[in-house]
Amino acid sequence: MIGVLPLYDAARDSYWMLPGYMQAIEAAGGIPVMLPMASDSSDIARLADSFDGFLFTGGHDVDPRLYGEAADSACGERCEARDQLEHALFEHVMKRDIPALGICRGLQLFNVLLGGTLYQDLPTQRDSAIGHQQTPPYARPMHEVELSADSLLTGILGRTRLAVNSYHHQGIKELAPRLRAAAVADDGLIEAVDLPGHRCLFAVQWHPEFSYATDPASLALFRYFISVCSQSYGAYD
Repeated sequence: MIGVLPLYDAARDSYWMLPGYMQAIEAAGGIPVMLPMASDSSDIARLADSFDGFLFTGGHDVDPRLYGEAADSACGERCEARDQLEHALFEHVMKRDIPALGICRGLQLFNVLLGGTLYQDLPTQRDSAIGHQQTPPYARPMHEVELSADSLLTGILGRTRLAVNSYHHQGIKELAPRLRAAAVADDGLIEAVDLPGHRCLFAVQWHPEFSYATDPASLALFRYFISVCSQSYGAYD
């Protein structure tokens, strides 16, 4: 059972979800459940008790106040309720050694909550010949990344070079001290991280939920995550 962090549409005052997140978890053998935008600490603790792992999804920009900066004019839409929920839930993930997978915003959130910083807007704050914001279809690869030899991803995929899709305007600026860079783009931007010492906590800047059906490497990430989560199955009965 995988808790999937919700997306939020402020204009419609609506929680929503991209089907790829749910379908990729199902394809890997898990059961996805979209979480509520909980704010009560006891409710969030109960959520932490109730799932075998958590998927921290993409979406809103992480509020720069969480890493000690004022919002730049190019910083995108934020969602305070989501930041608060994910911050509180992440603390339980860390304390209880709960498996967690981060995608796009999820990677950025992990980095910030562990003491790192972000580029608030890559196009205006960091020169690069690589385009990090592709147009549809989002399943097609846009650039390559180099995987660290000792990273969790290299162990999962059995390779050190990977073509990935790319749809983000923020990225890691200063890597959190406890995180390990697991993949780097040719322009030097960190594209994946993992957390040594945690049972299973890793994140990617790209979007395997768009490509899992056509790219074996994307599906392999979800399958590994679900395989670790399955070791907790039934622990809360």
